Parts: sequence; C-alpha cells; structure tokens
Amino acid sequence: MSIDVNNESGTEVDEQAILDVARYALARMRIHPLSELSVIVVDADAMEQLHIQWMDLPGPTDVMSFPMDELRPPSKDDDEPPHGLLGDIVLCPEVAAKQGAEAPTRHSMDEELQLLTVHGVLHLLGYDHEEPDEKAEMFGLQAAIVDGWRAEKGLTGPSPAPTVS
Repeated sequence: MSIDVNNESGTEVDEQAILDVARYALARMRIHPLSELSVIVVDADAMEQLHIQWMDLPGPTDVMSFPMDELRPPSKDDDEPPHGLLGDIVLCPEVAAKQGAEAPTRHSMDEELQLLTVHGVLHLLGYDHEEPDEKAEMFGLQAAIVDGWRAEKGLTGPSPAPTVS
C-alpha cells in the first residue's frame, strides 16, 4: 500500500499515526495492497478555499475526500480486488483540534485527525452519510475501524466519538 502524508499546515501532527490508521482502514476494507492514497494536511485558509471551491460552502471544514479511480471494497465473490489510485484526503488540524476539544469524549487533535482519516478513507470508498441509514452504516464502520486500530496499537481510553457531520 502506497500512502503519502504531506503536512503543509505548519502545525505539528502525528503523521505516523495518520499513515498507520489509513493503512489499517484500507486493509480492513480489503483494498488491494498496490493501491495508492495521498493524505494532505493543510491550514484553515487552504481548507476554506477548497471548501468554497468544491462544496460551495463557507469556512474551513475538517476533512475532504477527492476520489480518483472510485475503488470499492471487494465483494466476497471477488478473487482479486482491483487496485489503483484511491485519491486524496485533505485534513485540517485547526478544525480537528476544535472538534476534539468540543466532543463529548474530549480528545486530542491527533485523535480527531485519526478519526477523520478513517472518515476520509470511507468517503473515498463510496460511503456517505446523507441519509440516516447511510450515516448509521458509515459511522458504525468508522467506529469499528478506529476501535480495532486503537486496540491493535494498545491505546487505552475511550475512542473518539464521531464529530464529523
């Protein structure tokens, strides 16, 4: 799995954890090991520009996903899952820090960025949360992936509650 993390934000983030949780999420979703993903960490101004340009919404947001080859998790009948360019996930640590501090399970910026990375991966794989049933499926899967990764890493304490909308 080729995953690049590029921090352009000027904020110190745990890039290794972002890389690890992305790799774990993609493996858990049975994405081909030759697939490629890019994670870019940007400041609030850059995220606001992307948010306006692509979503026509004001202000910075926490995470945006830009799919490339529209890969999907393989079905149980697939012998070999396809591989390709998954796309880009863009994270904003300033928004993540605020969300983590305001969450019911108060957590760090880095914990929020880990959650947002998984959220972004799921969006790249076609998951969405516009409808209540889609939201339940996506957020349930997101929690299971984050919990599994945290358990594998021996991290204790409650997992971050979803704060993405």
